[in-house]
Amino acid sequence: MNRYLTDKLSHWVVLLCAFVSLLILALIAIFTFQQGFPAFREIGIVQFLTGTVWRPGQGEFGILTMILGSIYVTLGALVLSTPLGVGCAILLAEVAPHQVRGILRPMVELLVGIPSIVYGLVGMMFIVPLVREIGGTGFSILAAVIVLTAMVLPTVITISEDSIRSVPQKYKDGALSLGATRWQTIWHVTLPAARSGIITAVVLGMGRAIGETMAMIMVIGNAIRMPTSPLDPARTLTGNIAVEIMYAAGIHENALFATGVVLFVLIIALNSIAFVTRQREQEAE
Repeated sequence: MNRYLTDKLSHWVVLLCAFVSLLILALIAIFTFQQGFPAFREIGIVQFLTGTVWRPGQGEFGILTMILGSIYVTLGALVLSTPLGVGCAILLAEVAPHQVRGILRPMVELLVGIPSIVYGLVGMMFIVPLVREIGGTGFSILAAVIVLTAMVLPTVITISEDSIRSVPQKYKDGALSLGATRWQTIWHVTLPAARSGIITAVVLGMGRAIGETMAMIMVIGNAIRMPTSPLDPARTLTGNIAVEIMYAAGIHENALFATGVVLFVLIIALNSIAFVTRQREQEAE
């Protein structure tokens, strides 16, 4: 009887925690949309999303430059972090001896716990001066991409490693018994079988990247202009909110909340892509 009551109590506690989590998410979404809607109504959705001038004092609110800044740094981090993360995941899951794995995995997990402001400080002290040697002020999209890559890597590595480990051993044994080498097995059997998990890792890494704020503010330059080169400064959507929210009022404040709405939609879209991709891959299997 006690075991039955414990199971029922645990069941309801889990349901309550899930409900509270969903309720908090819903309240955040409702509040953000409520505060951002006046900006969409007064400025216009098309003008807000496609405008290239952001001058709150003159009533001009266009976030296209910041959308592009967020996309550029996110895609740049994706291009760098995907091969590095998948390669490290292969090392941890398939290649490294147990002793090496026991050292590397805690190091990867440690990267997750480092505050973003620490990444920003390291970027300012080391990455920005190195980029300055190439050209420009150093505060640029390139510096932001390098810093963001380091921040995204733990997500890509961890989820990719779990996906690679979940590939049934019989797949690998079958390939090896047919004469494939170890690397041929990894490339032609293990990675395709773990593809859905790797895609999920990359998409979730993109969601992590597009929502990053403090480190980006510190290394990207925060210039509100159309970026034309990786060495140009830029501003991201999250950076725009963080820099201006403390003194914003009226329609300016509403425009910043509307920027949050755009971010909210982008992140939901990325997570939905990851979910749909995983479902299709599982159904195909």
